[in-house]
Amino acid sequence: MKKAKHVIGIDIGGTKCAVISAAADSEHIEVLKKEKFKTEITEEPEKIIETFCEIIDRFSADQPIDAIGISCGGPLNSKTGIIMRPPNLPKWDNIKIVEILENRYHVPTHLQNDANACALAEWKYGAGKGTNNMVFMTFGTGLGAGLILDGRLYTGTNDNAGEAGHIRLAENGPVGFCKMGSFEGFCSGGGLRQLGYSLGLEAYQAGKAPAYYDPNIAPDGINAKTIADAADAGDPVAREVYRRCGEYLGRGLSILIDLLNPERIVLGSIYKRSENLLAEPAKKVIEKEALAASAAVCEIVPAELDDHLGDYAAVTTALYNG
Repeated sequence: MKKAKHVIGIDIGGTKCAVISAAADSEHIEVLKKEKFKTEITEEPEKIIETFCEIIDRFSADQPIDAIGISCGGPLNSKTGIIMRPPNLPKWDNIKIVEILENRYHVPTHLQNDANACALAEWKYGAGKGTNNMVFMTFGTGLGAGLILDGRLYTGTNDNAGEAGHIRLAENGPVGFCKMGSFEGFCSGGGLRQLGYSLGLEAYQAGKAPAYYDPNIAPDGINAKTIADAADAGDPVAREVYRRCGEYLGRGLSILIDLLNPERIVLGSIYKRSENLLAEPAKKVIEKEALAASAAVCEIVPAELDDHLGDYAAVTTALYNG
């Protein structure tokens, strides 16, 4: 690897965190070491940051580091490097994490929300490579988006650009982003669980319980994977759940295609696993709803980085902060 930098990536989550040591250049990332640890939402951020530093000290003992990147759920301010009390991190109230780490390690340190960090990673090293206008959508537990416009990460006035999950697609429907019928409500793990439960209950009451539905388990016992497994096995109710999800995916993507005119939309997690169930209904809606000239130049593709996406996102943030 030519001109590789020794980069530290920090991936901050509500229940677990990771610190990654990597050798990175413009073409490749090689993960050298990684340490994960569990956290509690009640844990003080200062204690967690000190754990980050203990790991970084070990990772940098033999090789100095060149930069640090931090990926974290929002809200946050990427320009000032402050984490501003994300819902899954209630004690992280205006934590100046970039300042803390720069004062300790004296290397450039950057912070991005996780969707933007993932967008950077897929753009530079994954399914968005070679594009100038790309949308990345997480499509996991929730639905967040990162925007690459004219060859740069676009974060908006106060880091709220790309909150596509908040778009209302219907007056009624599964709840996501605290909004009934939202894009996230229809197209996320949480939304699929809600839709799967309601359709499963209807079928059960009609004497035709789907394979994934058990009346003796709570709704949380249903998830995107159990529904997808049943759909792949031919269960008609499970297939209907994914068909509806695919249709609303097409509606949401049509809005993004018309507004942003991207050349590629990269979809993560659930779409990656269940493209066979979602792509066709989404495509049919896009053909009807989106501007034909814009739809014609836009590819819809699954993410490529898979289980490495979180690692790459944090590392890429260190190198390409917009």
